Amino acid sequence: MSENPLPTAGQTVGPFFGYALPYEGGPELVPPHHPRAVLLAGTVYDGAGEPIPDAVVELWQPDENGDIPSTRGSLNRDGHSFTGFGRSATNLDGVYQFWTLEPGALPSSSSAPFFSVLVVARGLTDKLHSRIYLPASDAALVADPLLSSLPAGRRTTMVARREPDGSLRHDFHLQGEEETVFLDFG
Repeated sequence: MSENPLPTAGQTVGPFFGYALPYEGGPELVPPHHPRAVLLAGTVYDGAGEPIPDAVVELWQPDENGDIPSTRGSLNRDGHSFTGFGRSATNLDGVYQFWTLEPGALPSSSSAPFFSVLVVARGLTDKLHSRIYLPASDAALVADPLLSSLPAGRRTTMVARREPDGSLRHDFHLQGEEETVFLDFG
């Protein structure tokens, strides 16, 4: 073995996501016909503003009361247990979607209700963490400790918008002028 080994080249995290990560029912935290189901969807864009057709978005969230689910079985959906976890691969147009419940605020926190998300995509050397906040009044969002720490123009990159049909839309921009705020867990 050499005294001064050379570092190996960095590797990206994909694009092999379609092989092992998607699973049956992954985007359905609740069935679409659930009485309180909401569709959360959006597009993942690269630095040039082009949709990424082979990204994966993971979602973790509390239930409607703000409680963290402890039910097992996220990878084996039973059609009625809410586990708070889902995974959605983007389609050829870069679109991801989840059928879920709107999260409640965490009881022991002053945070506004949010989804925790993770994005992996070709060209990234690591996963990206972020949040998607429910649309709310400016006062409610500014009271959130994380959002209040951001410049006003950057907060909007973490807030979903309500569509006319009641669904939620949130796009991820991995780079560029509209880049989503990503969190550092390093």
